[in-house]
Amino acid sequence: MNILESIRLAIRGLSANKMRSALTMLGIIIGVGAVIALVSIGEGAQAAITEQIQGIGSNLIFVIPGSLNQGGASFGTGSLASLTLEDAEAIADPRNCPDVAAVAPQITQSAQVIYRNRNTNTSVVGATPEFAFVRKVDVEEGAFFTAQETSSSARVAVLGARLSTDLFDEMSPIGATIRINRVPFRVIAVLEEQGGGGGGGGNRDDSIFVPITTATTRLFGSRQARGGGTAVSLINVAAVSERRIDSAIEQITELLRRRHNIQYQDDDFTVTSQEDILGVLTQVTDVLTLFLAAIAAISLLVGGIGIMNIMLVSVTERTREIGIRKAVGAKRSNIMVQFLIEAVVLSVIGGLIGIGFGALAAAVVTATGVLETAVSGQAVVLAVSFSLAVGLFFGLYPATRAASLNPIDALRYE
Repeated sequence: MNILESIRLAIRGLSANKMRSALTMLGIIIGVGAVIALVSIGEGAQAAITEQIQGIGSNLIFVIPGSLNQGGASFGTGSLASLTLEDAEAIADPRNCPDVAAVAPQITQSAQVIYRNRNTNTSVVGATPEFAFVRKVDVEEGAFFTAQETSSSARVAVLGARLSTDLFDEMSPIGATIRINRVPFRVIAVLEEQGGGGGGGGNRDDSIFVPITTATTRLFGSRQARGGGTAVSLINVAAVSERRIDSAIEQITELLRRRHNIQYQDDDFTVTSQEDILGVLTQVTDVLTLFLAAIAAISLLVGGIGIMNIMLVSVTERTREIGIRKAVGAKRSNIMVQFLIEAVVLSVIGGLIGIGFGALAAAVVTATGVLETAVSGQAVVLAVSFSLAVGLFFGLYPATRAASLNPIDALRYE
């Protein structure tokens, strides 16, 4: 008996017991569908993260206060007041860092923002005019604050897109007066919606941007760094080109070690690039996707056990048939192949149906607008291969048992 004939017989046998076959395939369908859906969501999340990070500039460098490891103890970046406005000015000097194109220090704090009867707590970012260039800020309405407004500590504010909608609905906020921690500010611009992480380590769409001098003199006060000078939360740096990022990082690190009198100690700052952050986040999403897919794959194992149970029942039901086939000359290998093919057909059909359900679930997630999922061919091939392996593995024992039946005993079986 050839393989095609065996497959035809297997399908005919499964069709004769449609309900039992459907219930047997259910575990495979759920497992494959879950794997496809979760992998697709994971790949979509990774693509979204990559797009958001790359959208803020391919030559961006972050200088963050604090070190990952100081004196054997991990403080975490941003935990120490070790960077100052003076550090930012030194980095901006082309004599110190020739591969740096622009520098934008920032101070970030939470504050209560009020407009008439509406109020919200959000991030307020004190920044310099260079921030718009370094972080590729696009203004939808109005204009970002100028160097003159910064030098005069003007009480002007630039709103993120979502915050503008929360406070003003669809009205234009340009010229309106809002209060930040009870201090009046005039709105001069609204940013285009970014849709991801943005200013000050938070969401740019929900942030307010004010001149850094206004933030330190009229809003939050000046926070002193450990070694003196006005402390900043972050220094944004744009390298002259993407190819010069590594050399710019080396120049910044060497400069700050000199300025902070660091010789043998660990750095009290961290210099990282957008590519470094992207690499870390990609690793995190990869591990999370793999973890979720592994959990979903447990359903495939459960489905495989179901296939083995049903195939054992099938062997018992067809014992007399096996005896007749052996009596007319069927070899042991013929019987084994027949039952293996039935198990594989069950798992493959279940896998194909599961792929459809998984793709449908991914499409539903995309339709909601929460995330753009991506069903990859690699995930489909992996799911089909795994379901095929499950069918072979869990069908082997029933097939072996059927093939090893004694034809005389099988013919006597009632």
